[in-house]
Amino acid sequence: MATTKLLLVTGEQLEVDGTPDEVAKAIENARRSSPGTLAWLHETVDDERLGVNPAQVVTVRAGEA
Repeated sequence: MATTKLLLVTGEQLEVDGTPDEVAKAIENARRSSPGTLAWLHETVDDERLGVNPAQVVTVRAGEA
């Protein structure tokens, strides 16, 4: 399964399920919604559902294969 790495403004790095295009689309959709809307993703490590504030995302890149 494809994964994507996110770098947040806090310096925290997250690896989530999905291609960079899929993850970027979820983040973009959340950003276009009302203020405070989170992008809901699944963390790769423990398959935990994770809400990400799109304003905090600095980079989106392909994860490790």
